[in-house]
Amino acid sequence: MTIYSVFLLIYILTVLENAAIVLLVIQDRKLWKPMYVFVGNLSFLEIWYTSVTLPNLLSNILTGNQEISYNGCISQLFIFTFLGATECYLLATMACDRFVAICNPLRYTVIMQDKYVWCLLVCSWLVGLFTPVFPIYFLTQLDFCGPNKVDHYFCDASPLVKLACGDTKIKNKELVDLLVSVFVLISSLMVISISYVRIGWAILKMPSSHGRQKAFSTCTSHLVVVCVYYGSMGFTYIRVNAASSDASNKLVSVLYSVITPLLNPIIYTLRNQEIKLSLQKKYANISWKPKSDQKKSKV
Repeated sequence: MTIYSVFLLIYILTVLENAAIVLLVIQDRKLWKPMYVFVGNLSFLEIWYTSVTLPNLLSNILTGNQEISYNGCISQLFIFTFLGATECYLLATMACDRFVAICNPLRYTVIMQDKYVWCLLVCSWLVGLFTPVFPIYFLTQLDFCGPNKVDHYFCDASPLVKLACGDTKIKNKELVDLLVSVFVLISSLMVISISYVRIGWAILKMPSSHGRQKAFSTCTSHLVVVCVYYGSMGFTYIRVNAASSDASNKLVSVLYSVITPLLNPIIYTLRNQEIKLSLQKKYANISWKPKSDQKKSKV
């Protein structure tokens, strides 16, 4: 029951934290900016990303019934892969937004108009949606000989491939998984890397240390999320024989599918003054006065 309580608490906190960010972005017109629209989309995604696996895990622990139907398993894998790929593209889109904000601040409002922001978001979700199509198709062509016991806490590709029979089909499936994983992770990571190389160069050329510190602080939260998410995803999926490392796969999967959605809202809010002030006014009923008003009241 200790494990059950821990995961239940993590799930409740994850949903509440991310839901608070989503509602905050929707309700506060001051946050209707591209950066916060992207953060709101990421939080919305994290709610479903966690909900694909944790409720089923909690049910298994509580009832002791660890069975899942074939269709349910395939559906879980499809949705999980779809949301994971979409998160990669959302993080890449957020890096592009930071690049425009820091490297082209005077043209930011012109470049990041609402129609372009929503176009980027729709493309991220659509590309993510089509990402699992080929891997799932090849998975459904495999023959499963039994015993069909998935050595994982959810239906991931590697443990399912391990249950299949037929060397040729398995190798084809592993190759497809590897190619899709490489494409998703490397393509989105290249966008992020190029954006931050340009951002770093622009920051170094800034004349004032205050300007450099402010510009760097707007990117720190995103960089932390990128490092944790891509590091764990790369370890799990960009390996030729990923199915042979069950124990490490399960541990790392907890990191990117459970811990990262829990920490993302905290990482973004702790370093963002606008979100913290909006949270105070909306949810804590803490009155806040601008610094200018505070100075006037002291005089």
